[in-house]
Amino acid sequence: MSSLQHRFGAHLSIAAGVQRALRAGRSLGCQVVQLFVKNQRQWHARPLEPADVQQWQKLQATCGLDPPVAQAGYLINLASPDPKLHARSFQALVDELERCDLLDIPYLVIHPGSATDGSRARGIARVAATLNRVFEQHPRLRTMPLLETTAGQGNALGRSFEELGEIIRSVQEPRRIGVCIDTCHVFAAGYDIRRPEGYRAMVQTAVRQVGLDRIRCWHLNDSRAPCGSHLDRHEHIGRGWLGKTAFINLLADTRFVGLPMIIETPKGTDGLGRNWDRLNLRRLRAIAADAGSAAAPAEKPRGHLPPRPADIGSPASTRSV
Repeated sequence: MSSLQHRFGAHLSIAAGVQRALRAGRSLGCQVVQLFVKNQRQWHARPLEPADVQQWQKLQATCGLDPPVAQAGYLINLASPDPKLHARSFQALVDELERCDLLDIPYLVIHPGSATDGSRARGIARVAATLNRVFEQHPRLRTMPLLETTAGQGNALGRSFEELGEIIRSVQEPRRIGVCIDTCHVFAAGYDIRRPEGYRAMVQTAVRQVGLDRIRCWHLNDSRAPCGSHLDRHEHIGRGWLGKTAFINLLADTRFVGLPMIIETPKGTDGLGRNWDRLNLRRLRAIAADAGSAAAPAEKPRGHLPPRPADIGSPASTRSV
């Protein structure tokens, strides 16, 4: 395998300041971190404190947790047909992107949203139109929104790479859009990545619909619900329906070595008082070591790619898989 290493991390709390996530990540031995840049369940938040930004920048320069990734708040629904909710979602997205820019966070992961009027086609069109408006009105924003795959419960968009591809192909500046793949979500949506052939088929579909270079981040979560259930229920690594084999398939794939791979598994401690984040990260490192002996490089590992690169081609890129 390449000398590049997997960059594992966890979603961590920003209580008492955004810099707390960096300190916690360093304590856990992470290579990357994910965080909210404001309260995820409120529309409005006070501006970031200058002292917090300064501490973040100082820590980020020395802690080696790169790249940091942000997760958008749960209230945002870019697919909503409700004018008031849609307007609030637009403003909230802009606010979070601006906060990320202030913190030099290259990626903001966001769910496409829910088409609550029941029309997936109109929902997809609204998401693309909203992103076009954001990019048109705020051309200097550097942070790249990453559309996240979803379990597809109800009217939620993002259950398939075809839906994400439709959104991206309707964006006027597609080089400013990336994708985050969540292992629990794609499994719940019906992609059985436990089998090597199932994993390969999922990646082939992703490459065909959104392009390999557009995949910028992975969320590594096991699933409490079976394949195709459309239930978003995260479980500890190796303790759910995905088990160890799905993660072996992914971690043996050298094309994704170096990209941020972030756990969003349940928090707390086990019966022996051990931190679950630490245990899940240790489990992933052990699986990566096992996967490494069987890895056959399909092409050069990409490592960490900068935001808004000129290297992203057509969403229909068909790079060999």
